[in-house]
Amino acid sequence: MTDSQGRRIAIVTGGASGLGLEFVRQLHDAGWLVANIDFNAEAMADLDGRFGEGYLGFVGDVTDEAFTRESVGRVAAEGHIDLLINNAGQPSFKTPTAYEAADVDKCLKGLRGMILWSVETLKATGERAVKIANVMSTAATRGNANESVYCAAKWGEKGYTKSLQAAYKGTDVKIVGVYPGGIDTDFYRESRDYVSLEKQHSFMRPDELARVILFNLVNDANLTVSDIRIERNS
Repeated sequence: MTDSQGRRIAIVTGGASGLGLEFVRQLHDAGWLVANIDFNAEAMADLDGRFGEGYLGFVGDVTDEAFTRESVGRVAAEGHIDLLINNAGQPSFKTPTAYEAADVDKCLKGLRGMILWSVETLKATGERAVKIANVMSTAATRGNANESVYCAAKWGEKGYTKSLQAAYKGTDVKIVGVYPGGIDTDFYRESRDYVSLEKQHSFMRPDELARVILFNLVNDANLTVSDIRIERNS
């Protein structure tokens, strides 16, 4: 499935920086029409000039249902959506008793956005010939001492992902769970007491990680890698 110019179409949420930006860049470089969704207006404005043709930028909150519906509709007007990468999310790393209601709401934004964008993309594609990749964390596979609320949200995302996999088993709708370990990005900038800058720089490079994930997501083989878990070597 392609747009009028023969390009496959992808949506990436949270694509203004870090791993999401690498997904956008690498897909765009590979000739895809890429729709990038992010709330950071300043960063998105810079990207509009950087990518040009074959790039669509949408500034807004991924948890806003009206924004989601309008944006997916505008992308679908370009052609059949082949790939959705639910990458948007916010962290909160604190000791168990330091968490407050605002931290819960912050962590749950990723789950809410994942659901909204998946639902609208499935509707726009008529529930056919689309791949949805839900980027979570290894925090969705275990409990971490200073990530209790973050882990709870990620476990919820994993439950949603597994439920979609069951719902679309045997169809051409493919659901992929992606569980990366630590990534060297500004994701940890608010938690320097927990993840030091030195430790962060020992994590995986976002460009290398995106390349490995996309290698598994986008290929011509008659198969689907349903779960991708990637850890750093040390």
